[in-house]
Amino acid sequence: MQAHSRLTGGGVARAFLAFAIAVAIMIGLAFATHGRVSNQIAEIIAAATIAAYYLAAFRWIEGQRAPELEQGSGAVEFGTGLVIGLVLFSAVMAALWAIGVYHFSGWGTLAGLGSGALFALSAAVLEEIIFRGYLFRLLSAALGTWIAVLLTSAFFGAAHAANPGATRFSSFAIAVEAGVILAGAYAVTGRLWMPIGLHLGWNFAESTIWGMSVSGGAITPSLARGSLSGAPLLTGGAFGPEASIVAVVFCFVVGVILLWRTVQLGRVQAPMWKWKSAASANASS
Repeated sequence: MQAHSRLTGGGVARAFLAFAIAVAIMIGLAFATHGRVSNQIAEIIAAATIAAYYLAAFRWIEGQRAPELEQGSGAVEFGTGLVIGLVLFSAVMAALWAIGVYHFSGWGTLAGLGSGALFALSAAVLEEIIFRGYLFRLLSAALGTWIAVLLTSAFFGAAHAANPGATRFSSFAIAVEAGVILAGAYAVTGRLWMPIGLHLGWNFAESTIWGMSVSGGAITPSLARGSLSGAPLLTGGAFGPEASIVAVVFCFVVGVILLWRTVQLGRVQAPMWKWKSAASANASS
C-alpha cells in the first residue's frame, strides 16, 4: 500500500509554491541572524520556524493533512532511525580504528551531551524537512522515486560544497552516503520520523560521542577524544570522516537496503506522465 501522499498536478504546483516560500524564509532568516547570534542558535531558530511553516503550508497552501508527520508508529520509526545513525557512524569509526586511521586518546566530557543533542536535532529537522519533506516528496510525485533519489542526493551533496574543508570528493561523498540513505529512510516509510532520527543519530555520534568534525564544522566537546591520520581518502581530510571512503561504502550499502525494502513494500512512486496511462489501463480492465 502506498504510504506517500498522492498529489494531483495542481497539488504538485501548490506544493512547489510552498517549497519556494520555505526557501525564501530560510534566506531571510540567514540574513536576519547573521552576525547577531551564534550559528547554533541560528540553526535552532531556523529549524523551529521551518517546522511550524511546514505544518501550516500543508493546511493552507497544499490543502491536505501532513501524513509525513502523523504520529502512529512515528516513535518507533524515529527510534529505529536514531539507532541506525548511532550504530552506523560508530561502525565507521570502529573500522577506521581497526585499520589504524583513528587513534583514541582518552575520554572527554559529558558536559556537551545536551547541547550536542539539541544542535544535532535542529540540523536534522531543518535539513530533512527541506530535502526530504519538500524536495524529495515533490520530485518523487512529479518525476518518480528513482529520479527523486538521484536529484535530491546530488542537491544534498551540492548544499555541502561551501562548507569548510569541502572538496569535490566530499560533495560526492555526502551525495552518495547521506543523500541515498536519507532518501531511502524517507521512501521506505513515507514519513519524516526515520530520516530525522537517522540524521540526528549520525551527527550526534560524529560530534558529541566521537569528537569529529561534522561536515567541516568546528570540533565540539565530546565523550571520546581522538584523532585521524592517514590518506584523505580514509580520513576525509579537513571535512571530517563523512568524506571517508569507509563512510561512503557503509552508508551506501544501508541506503540500498532501505530502497530495496521500499520496492518490496510497493512504495515506489511512478512519475506523473505514467499516472494517466495507469488510470486508463485500470479503467479498461
